[in-house]
Amino acid sequence: MKMMKVQRKSSLSARARHSAAAVCALALLGSANIARASDPLPSDPELEAVTLSAPKPSWVFVERGFVVPGNAIYDTDTGKMLGMVEASTLSDLSIDPAGKAYYVSESIWTKGWRGTRQDMITVYDSATLKLKNEIAIPGRILIGGRKFNFVLADEGKTAYVYNLDPASSVNVVDLVKGKFVKKIELAGCASLMPVTGVGFSALCSDGSLATVKVAAAKPEITRSAPFFSATNDPIFDNFGYDGAKQQAVFLTYTGQVFTAKLGATPTISEPFSIQAAAGVSPADTKPLDVHWYPGARQGLAYHLGTGHAYVLMHTGEYWTHKEPGTEIWDLDVAAKKVVRRIPLEHPASAIAITQEANPKLVLSTERGEDGPSALLILDAKTGEQKFMLENSGGGVMRTLEP
Repeated sequence: MKMMKVQRKSSLSARARHSAAAVCALALLGSANIARASDPLPSDPELEAVTLSAPKPSWVFVERGFVVPGNAIYDTDTGKMLGMVEASTLSDLSIDPAGKAYYVSESIWTKGWRGTRQDMITVYDSATLKLKNEIAIPGRILIGGRKFNFVLADEGKTAYVYNLDPASSVNVVDLVKGKFVKKIELAGCASLMPVTGVGFSALCSDGSLATVKVAAAKPEITRSAPFFSATNDPIFDNFGYDGAKQQAVFLTYTGQVFTAKLGATPTISEPFSIQAAAGVSPADTKPLDVHWYPGARQGLAYHLGTGHAYVLMHTGEYWTHKEPGTEIWDLDVAAKKVVRRIPLEHPASAIAITQEANPKLVLSTERGEDGPSALLILDAKTGEQKFMLENSGGGVMRTLEP
């Protein structure tokens, strides 16, 4: 019996020891948790500020659109978005030729779309995309989607801003001093082209090309003889422009192609038909006649190095000039010959080209009536697809020009 008592006592003692150990362990765990809870939270890692290089020929600047304003920067070599140049709705972007700044011609109001209106050129640093300056101007046209309402001249020292309040005029801005200089009345004309040593030229509603000598105390305006009909066969306002050669390539709604040599006294070539250059029947203005027509919101991209124009074309009737393109026609302007036709899987509403030795075409495509837009990047020489960038903006596109 004594043996039994000894064994029972040993058993109870072991259980007590295990229970005590468990209680101690829980107490220690609780105290450790309390200690950890009272420790200070670790600080967030410090973010490194990233800067951009000067703009490169492979970059494309895309207006994001009406709902999400701003100009997205994409590298066509990698298909990656690099940054965003801030801009208000219906603004216009220009790129500093020296690569140090981005200029945005824009209008804002103190209360959203009402209140006191302020028109300005906003200057952003190209490396940090931070605001550098605001230059007040006395007005500007509110339209957006046009490449030639806001242009730089004199190696980036001067800006010309198209205005309509209600008469058409041009604001001259000194970008070096950061101030408005003067306003030049220019009745019935628009779409500005810098002319070296002179000022600028513009297309006019009477079918002429106006040239404005800016430096004179009183600006001198001369006009060429009318060469197109702004009523019956207008010129697309997103045309080709070569600042180095001082040349412009114009395309009308029916597909007539003009080249203009800019200067104090510009010369304009006889037109030729882009359809005839492709070996098909020329288009006309007759109702119900179906032909190949140029179209889209930004339907022509001009490669300065080769002198080739890439044009978005579609089949339809006259006055279908806003229809997206179903083909790209590669036009050798000097030879007056379409050397290649590239069919598109999805219609495109805008086209741009990088000014590289091996250029890339950038298309804003439309996939279905309610489908999202996307940027399509193609090799301009082969037509090979490089990238498809979803939800990347569908506004006017710009590339860096030499």
